[in-house]
Amino acid sequence: MASDLLIRVANEPGALARVAAAVSDAGVNLAAATCTRPGESAELHVLVKHAEAAKHALATAGIAVTAEREVVVVETDDRPGALADLARTVAAAGVNLDLLYLATHTRVVFGSPDLPALRAALGVTE
Repeated sequence: MASDLLIRVANEPGALARVAAAVSDAGVNLAAATCTRPGESAELHVLVKHAEAAKHALATAGIAVTAEREVVVVETDDRPGALADLARTVAAAGVNLDLLYLATHTRVVFGSPDLPALRAALGVTE
C-alpha cells in the first residue's frame, strides 16, 4: 500500500532537505515528492511505502505530518499520451481525481475521494 503524506513546511532554504533527511535516516524511501501552494509556507506531498516509520521519523525531527492518505500508484509507459489514456479511463468510470503527481520510474500517483472506484477503473488490486 502506498501512502501520500502531506507536510506543511516553512518555505525557506533547507526545508525539503530536513524532510528528506528525516525520512531517509529512518530507512524509508521517498518514491515521489511534489510541492504545492508555495508562499510563506509550502505543502509537500511525499509518497512512501512505510508511512508509520516515516511519520515517526518526521515527528522525531520536529516535522508534523498534516494529513495521510492512501493513493493508487500505476505503472505506465514513458510516451506521449500515456497520462491522457489513464485520465480518460478514470473519467469514463466517472471517478473524480483530487491528487496527481509523478513518481520515480514511469509511475503516476492518483488520489480520489472514491479510492475503490479509482482502483477498479485502473485495474489495481492494492
